[in-house]
Amino acid sequence: MAFEVLPGTGLALPRGAGVLRFGGSERQARWAVATLADVRGAWVCGTGWAFTARYEGLELLAYGDCPDRLGRTGHDRHGLAAVSLGRHEAEPTGPSAVPVVLRGVDLFGYPAAEVLEALGPGPHPGVTLPRPGSPTAPYLPEVRLTAGPRPCDSQR
Repeated sequence: MAFEVLPGTGLALPRGAGVLRFGGSERQARWAVATLADVRGAWVCGTGWAFTARYEGLELLAYGDCPDRLGRTGHDRHGLAAVSLGRHEAEPTGPSAVPVVLRGVDLFGYPAAEVLEALGPGPHPGVTLPRPGSPTAPYLPEVRLTAGPRPCDSQR
């Protein structure tokens, strides 16, 4: 019962709900997530679609169909372009209820310093791990996954 970060591929959902695959359609992504939680429409600047869902103290944001802001059709991103999985609390002070795993390391299960040390310098293509908010909240607040270096020109 864990989320698994799959660099370059997407996000495996818990309870056998499937995988959010980069390039997949909005319908496929919504269907998979809807087996876990209520899906709600969202808005993300520069995207064709976006939605959110909450599951066991985590909030998932997925979006896709991102046109290139300069009108270069060869740079458009069709289908799922990015997924963000974050904690409800603004400054997490303990492990999350559901593991979020990257290469065998629970990103939200241990203090950020331990997680980053265990993961090593990378590479972790398309994976962004922001630093924790403050010393009193030493856990990672979210993980962001993208299909490529910049899936959309603006996020959130």
